[in-house]
Formats: sequence, C-alpha cells, structure tokens
Amino acid sequence: MKLMVSVMKIFITDEQKAELEHLHHTCRDKRECDRIKAVLLASEGWSSVMIAQALRLHETTVNRHISDYLNHRKIKPENGGSQSHLSETQTQELIAYLTANLLPTTQAVIRLVKEAWDISYTVPGMNKWLHHNGFSYKKPTGVPHKFNAEQQRAFMETYGKLKQEAGDHEPILFIDGVHPTQGTKLAYGWMRKGQKTAVKTTGSRTRLNLMGALNLADISKTVVREYDRIDSYHIAEFFIAIRETYPVSQKVHIILDGAGYHRSRQVKDWAYVMNIELHYLPPYSPNLNPIERLWKVMNEQVRNN
Repeated sequence: MKLMVSVMKIFITDEQKAELEHLHHTCRDKRECDRIKAVLLASEGWSSVMIAQALRLHETTVNRHISDYLNHRKIKPENGGSQSHLSETQTQELIAYLTANLLPTTQAVIRLVKEAWDISYTVPGMNKWLHHNGFSYKKPTGVPHKFNAEQQRAFMETYGKLKQEAGDHEPILFIDGVHPTQGTKLAYGWMRKGQKTAVKTTGSRTRLNLMGALNLADISKTVVREYDRIDSYHIAEFFIAIRETYPVSQKVHIILDGAGYHRSRQVKDWAYVMNIELHYLPPYSPNLNPIERLWKVMNEQVRNN
C-alpha cells in the first residue's frame, strides 16, 4: 500500500527566495538556518512531514516556522540572541565607544545599548555581537599613572637612532634588578571540570636579589647574577660580569631605569672605565624595558605552581 503524503506548497517571489538563500549562506545560528530551510523547502513543494524528517524537527515546529515567515516575515528565533539589531551607524558608534572605554561586563554593554538606543540584547546575543565585531575579554595592560607619554615617544625615537648607529658591533643591553621570593606562586592552568588540583607550597619568604642584562639581538647572551643586595657597588660588580660575555674592547650600550643607585658617581665611573655608555629610561617606564618580560617568564616557568 502506498502512503500518500500531502504536499505543502507555498509561494514566495524570486527576490524573497534569493534573499533567503543569501541569509542561509551567511547565517551562523543553526535555529535560524532551520527556519530558512523550512520555508525554502515548503516553497519547493515539500510537505511539513518531509521537512520535519529532514531537519529532525517536530512537524508542529515546522508549521510554526513557515507560518511565522508567511505572516510576519520572521526568521529569527525568540531567544539566544538579540531581540533587536543595531543599525550600521549605531554599530560603528558602539565600536568606537568600546574601543575608547573599557566596560567590565557584557551586562554593562547591554545596559549601554538599552539606554542609548532602547535596543535589547540577551547576554548570549551580546557576546556574539562582541566577538563578531572583533572584541575579546581580556585584562588591560598596566601603565604607571605618572608616566609621561611625550617622554616615552622621545625615548623610542632616540632608541631607534641608537640601534642604527650601534649596528652589529656595539651591543645594546637592557638591565634591571628583580627580587623574587622562593615561595610557590599559584597560577591558573587547565584542569578537568569539577577537578581540584592541589599544589604543594612553601612557607619560605626568602628573597633573591638578581641583576640581569638582556640583549634583544641575541638573547642567548643574557647575563644574570645574584647578589646579597642591589646597590651601586653591586651594579659596578655586575658590569664586570657583563664584560665576561662582551670584551672590553667592544663598546656596550646599557639601557636602565633612573633609580638612585643607577645614577651614582660610582656606577658612572665604572661604566666609563668598562667602556660602557649608559642610557636612562624616562621615569615610570617599566613598559619600555623588555627584561621585565624575561622576569615574567622566569616566574611562570620557575615559581608558578
């Protein structure tokens, strides 16, 4: 016995069909794609039963999708996205605002959009909008509040000229001290959901006093020494350690911050004797000293967990 299936033929114009095909091609929401396919298949003569089987949906759901389109031109799902959409102008205004201002939560962005344009978004919908427009959730980079932007720009110009003049024959070293404790530092890491990982910690608060010199042109020649304390005397002693890697006949440029012991007469005299030229960073500019990143890696590899 043959099973007779009634055909559910609906009529849509060629323009409507082309628009639906384009939307289906560009859409990333599976539920919206199902609505579009239901309408397109119905326009091609498929029955609601056949469409339901093909899309793995209930027949009543298929009928509702088709009815929503025919009566209201609706293809968006009710939830999981935005209830309204920003215009192109509104989108550009919001992108500009979020680029210039740091909002801490998705909910804060939703409130901003609601207050500015009376447009409502759900959290999943706004997260999708943010990712689509090139935003990601991350911490800002800290910059000392007393830093002088003009002085930093001037230093970068000077540094660029120094690199050209020094060439390959006069190494440029960034130096700085760091004072890590020997205690374990707990840090984030990937764990299975529900798993609690215990890391043995030490009660030691013993501090190390390290001096380092980093050559960006050859990081394999990084020089690190430990001292009882960091002061003018030990900075001068560190210059001798640097000369174990770089011969005295080769002029060395050292870039360092303006700490008092870096500017002492003893340090300047030893630099002159050791054929070292000192270049000082602007005040409050640790972001311009790349050895800070070396210390960060040291903590991650040695102290973390």
